[in-house]
Amino acid sequence: MATAAIASAGRAASPSSPPARRGRSTKRRPGSRLKARNTLVGWTFVLPNFIGFAVLTLVPVLILFYVSFTTWNVFGTAKWIGIANYTRMLADRSYHVALLNTVYYAAVHIPLTLACSLALALLLNRRLRGMAFFRTVAFFPYITSIVAIAVVWNMLFSPQYGPINQFLHAIGVQNAPGWTTSATWSMPAVIIVGTWREMGYYMLLFLAGLQTVPAELHEAARMDGANAWQRFRNVTMPCLRPTTFFVTVMLTIGSFKVFDLILVMTNGGPGQSTLVLSQYIYQKGFGENQFGYASAVAVSLFLICILVTIYQFLVNKRRDR
Repeated sequence: MATAAIASAGRAASPSSPPARRGRSTKRRPGSRLKARNTLVGWTFVLPNFIGFAVLTLVPVLILFYVSFTTWNVFGTAKWIGIANYTRMLADRSYHVALLNTVYYAAVHIPLTLACSLALALLLNRRLRGMAFFRTVAFFPYITSIVAIAVVWNMLFSPQYGPINQFLHAIGVQNAPGWTTSATWSMPAVIIVGTWREMGYYMLLFLAGLQTVPAELHEAARMDGANAWQRFRNVTMPCLRPTTFFVTVMLTIGSFKVFDLILVMTNGGPGQSTLVLSQYIYQKGFGENQFGYASAVAVSLFLICILVTIYQFLVNKRRDR
């Protein structure tokens, strides 16, 4: 009995043996499976668009940069010539004319379209019967065939038989503009048509932005005695800043890349009065088979659009501070 008691006491005094280590759980947390599923679904939506962008945009742009350092006329292999195309471009008078015409078009077309589309949006931002019809009418020119638009407007701008000059003669203007037949008035004519065609599209963007302006802010400003202009300046415009920035960026890129309207309306003429960079690239590439030089001009247009867009982003970021 004594021996058994001593043995029992010894076992009680000895430190307890460490518990058996549990094996690591192989079960996943419930949230990890849901996260993996959401990631897979996200990639399913993003990947087709990314593949299309890479194949149809990114790869051609990279090839464009390479071709701009070569001389190539489609036939045979491209020959590396370094920066010779860019040196030639800087000394090319036609390139300078096209660049100035592009800047001229963008400098007038952007603010004019911005102002017209915003005014149209403010005018049609009302809950009245038949307002949807007028919105459709304003948007319709944007989806109309560019060839049909050019033919109709060339008839309207006809110096002898066009109703625009006939109206100007009727109100006493003796020397009516020659419009598309005049080197001085051809670019303003193209800008007028471009603004008329595109303001309906940007009107819809401004209409969407106007729907987000809280009505309480206008009501509070009205109670404080603010007139219509003060409410527009201090309430509407600050709330429309994101929309205005987006519209400005899109208008800038579209204005620098203008091509189809000028091609079918004036074909760069008279002379080179409406020749822009996009059409100059088309002439050199597909008209004269100078794809290396045309690629160099295209790279310059790409860099101009990038620099202007970055500048707009910086200005907008500074205003938000």
